Amino acid sequence: MTVDRKPLRSYSALKYWPTWIGMGILRLLCLLPHRSALAVGRGIGRVAHRFGGSRRAIVRRNIELCFPELTPIERDALVLKHFRSLGMMLIEMGLGRWAKDRNLVRITKIAGLEHLQKALEDGRGVIMLAAHFTTIEISGRVLAMSTPFDGVYRKNRSEFITELQRTGRERTVTRTIEKRDIKKMIRTLREGRAVWYAPDQSYNRKGAEIIDFFGVPAMQTTATSTLARLGNAVAIPFFPRRLKDGSYEMTLLPPFENFPSDDPVADTRRYNEVLETHIRTCPEQYFWIHRKFKDLPDGYPDYYADLEALK
Repeated sequence: MTVDRKPLRSYSALKYWPTWIGMGILRLLCLLPHRSALAVGRGIGRVAHRFGGSRRAIVRRNIELCFPELTPIERDALVLKHFRSLGMMLIEMGLGRWAKDRNLVRITKIAGLEHLQKALEDGRGVIMLAAHFTTIEISGRVLAMSTPFDGVYRKNRSEFITELQRTGRERTVTRTIEKRDIKKMIRTLREGRAVWYAPDQSYNRKGAEIIDFFGVPAMQTTATSTLARLGNAVAIPFFPRRLKDGSYEMTLLPPFENFPSDDPVADTRRYNEVLETHIRTCPEQYFWIHRKFKDLPDGYPDYYADLEALK
């Protein structure tokens, strides 16, 4: 264990008790039959939709921007579906941590696994080019049973929450890498390993460019091209989907050809194109609660300036 980490048992102060109680309740919910547990999750999502005014407003604005063809009634319906999906994500986070392997394998289908396995057999590093869907935790757990990989995580403001998320993912991945540790990602790829990497969320530091997402300008990192070039790696898009019956489908697409190119922005657009195509198959499952279109420079609209009107 690295020196910057503490065991979970060290977070025993009174201020952590509500989170521990919540984890205990989640553990009990995960003992329910799968469909029943997801039904509880949908109920939690409905409550969050009812009382989460500011978050609901963010989701409404993102859906309004990305799906202008929908009527107001259709958008409101999609917002509610998204919150129900967020509630199920909570249950799936618990399942990713505690469920038995055989139970998860039984309800999951993986398509395109041969693309990942062939690249690794050829000695190439693989960037599993993912995105933030509500099925993120449970899908990684199942895929890792077939092919080990390392996962990228983002630090939370709370050390305790960071460790909960990190230890949960370590139930799945071989190693975890903090998202800013590009050098470690490159070393891992050069070793011929696979790294789960999701570059779709807003990014306002060096290396970000303004790239359209569903036709709307957004700040997005172009680091995938750098990782592929310096890590001698191929990029394989990887997207999960929760089906109506509560089972899961994971799809690994063929590796991008001629990737990376000499144009990191064009490379990122290619990623956005396949991501948008998948989002349209399950729009309620993408992580709309994130402010995707924030941090744009002067001259661009502030898409979140009037959220009070959407609560």
